[in-house]
Amino acid sequence: MNAPPRDTLDLQIEGMTCSACAARIEKQLNKLPGVEAAVNFAAEKAYVRFTPGQSDAAQLIATIERTGFQAHSSSDVTPAEERRRKLAAYQAELRRFWIALTLTLPLIAQMAWMFGSSEASHADVLPRWLQLVLATPVQFWIGWRFYTGAWNAIRGGGGNMDVLVALGTSMAYLYSIVMTLAGLHHQHVYFEASATVITLVLLGKILEARAKARTSAALESLIRLQPQTARIERDGQLVEVDVKTMIPGDVFIVRPGESVPVDGEILEGLSTLNEAMLTGESMPVGKRPGDNLFAATVNGEALLRCRATGVGSHTLLAGIIRMVEQAQGSKAPVQRLADKIAAVFVPVVSVIAALTFAAWWGLAGDFTQAMVNAVAVLVIACPCALGLATPTAIMVGTGQGANAGILVKDAEALELAENISLLAVDKTGTLTEGKPVVTDLLPFDGVLVEELLQVAAALEQGASHPLAAAILARAGESGILPPAPSNLLAVPGRGLRGEVAGVACLLGSPAFLEEEGLSLDAAALLPLQQAGKSIVAVARAGKALGIIAVSDQLRSSSRKAVARLNAMGVEVVMLTGDNAQTAAAIAREAGIARYQSEVLPGDKAQAIAALKIESARSGKRVGMAGDGINDAPALAAADVGFAMGAGSDVALETAGVTLMKNDLNSVADAIDLSRATLAKIRQNLFFAFIYNVLGIPLAALGMLNPVIAGAAMALSSVSVVSNSLLLRRWKPSRRE
Repeated sequence: MNAPPRDTLDLQIEGMTCSACAARIEKQLNKLPGVEAAVNFAAEKAYVRFTPGQSDAAQLIATIERTGFQAHSSSDVTPAEERRRKLAAYQAELRRFWIALTLTLPLIAQMAWMFGSSEASHADVLPRWLQLVLATPVQFWIGWRFYTGAWNAIRGGGGNMDVLVALGTSMAYLYSIVMTLAGLHHQHVYFEASATVITLVLLGKILEARAKARTSAALESLIRLQPQTARIERDGQLVEVDVKTMIPGDVFIVRPGESVPVDGEILEGLSTLNEAMLTGESMPVGKRPGDNLFAATVNGEALLRCRATGVGSHTLLAGIIRMVEQAQGSKAPVQRLADKIAAVFVPVVSVIAALTFAAWWGLAGDFTQAMVNAVAVLVIACPCALGLATPTAIMVGTGQGANAGILVKDAEALELAENISLLAVDKTGTLTEGKPVVTDLLPFDGVLVEELLQVAAALEQGASHPLAAAILARAGESGILPPAPSNLLAVPGRGLRGEVAGVACLLGSPAFLEEEGLSLDAAALLPLQQAGKSIVAVARAGKALGIIAVSDQLRSSSRKAVARLNAMGVEVVMLTGDNAQTAAAIAREAGIARYQSEVLPGDKAQAIAALKIESARSGKRVGMAGDGINDAPALAAADVGFAMGAGSDVALETAGVTLMKNDLNSVADAIDLSRATLAKIRQNLFFAFIYNVLGIPLAALGMLNPVIAGAAMALSSVSVVSNSLLLRRWKPSRRE
């Protein structure tokens, strides 16, 4: 039974403070019927798939709002409006921080003076009523967000960073209130601790917000590439219109130096276009009438007249942006550990804080020290960094990949690519240029070259194989007009049967003709096969007419790419439908030690399955690189599929990674990017855990002041995001 169709919706969420918030929203959304949701704390978005009729957008937004957060559809506002909203929110947050800092600095100054003077250690530099006046606005005005966040979390049946901050600072503040109102001047008060912790948390959030904004810079740069207007022909006149109003079939003009507004086909003009935004390749590409061009590429030196073929969300650039957003919003398997820990983190920390308080008060008999240590435990344990560790690295990594023409479908593909130890590659179009040409025409006795070529071209007119294109191109160059065939029948993986001028003819591999009882000159075949050429045999009326040799040249970069992959610990295996001798010649030229020949298109997926069984013993992964169309089953069967080419729909849907360059080096770049990103994720998780693993025991043992704990907590988030930003230094390998 077919599954019901599902819609997708991206929701912008406001008010999340840590990964526990994201986990709670995600849990509530996934409780709805027909809903599959993933919430990204770093991107502040929910990516939702739902079944219409069971759930809708209004229900999804209402669920988020009941959980205590604000949400709206990302499509309701433009990227520019969203940036303005975030900037306004950031500026408001900055104002609150400066007010908090102004009120807190006198309290910090008193604390510093007390630490520096043993004689005054029990004296108040500031009157306690003044400390109360300074700390109260920080606690209940500036810090009100923590109370509302904590209430929403508890009401939703969970805990988050706000619970820890609100609980910890409230304990310090209320204790200080009691000591002040009771006139117990011999007991120290902790107004400075509660105010300083809140101020430091705000500082950490501001620094975190600035760094997070930079993680999405690559995606925003792609969005900014989209031209806003276009010049189209209307009633013989050029009219400037909004790109959003264009429809397929519109004829538009691109002047030299302008960006192409939509995907299209050139009608008139010869020029070069800079397609670096698609491929990362700075060299311009020559274009002529009939060639395709893509939105946001830059026209070179000549005027082009074009017809729109893809507009709006159907341009290649829009597809790239969607893929990058999808990848940045997805979760890598490595994040599951962090999610599981975050889900139980707040309750566990609360228990540890309670035990710390009970132990110090019960065993040491020191209520003040018990309260201070419990507050320090609560503050140092805030799990902000844990929620940022994985998504920030993925956002930066996938953005850098997009800039280099490496489009990652989801975070899982990015993670799996790290452990690839075996890469299966298709020959045609992957190792080779993908444009075979006829190199040899060998008619048998009594047969003319023109006769051989005419019969072959006649049969190949209905075929789409690259060899057919080469034979038809050679016939055209020779001025041969082949007649139309009749009763044409394709024999998968073997050849063609048909009638030319009423006479039965065959075309296909030498093995195909031999199966039909026709013998070929083995001595004539051998040198062509040893040279790695594909051989097409032709027969008419039960007689072999001759053979045609076709060669697809190895890409100039393939041998270096294979050597680079081998150096990275990735074994390259070539899969090809060619015979063993041809496959051996191509493999030898490319530097590939292992290959499988005579693999039919339908059998490539089985070959990948066998390779996966082989690699599974060592816990490694198998990748597949192909053109993304003919190799779609094999791409889907591999642990990670690398679709090479200009982003066809099949490639985008089937492969885990789409490479805009037809170059095997891009596969090596993608694996290198995966390894760099996963290394950052592991470093981030270390930073996130080390503060808690070391800090909580120190706080529980009374060796950590709440103020220092607050600073360390803020530093952990900043260090994680800053470490992720170092991925922006990653660049694809430079090649000649």
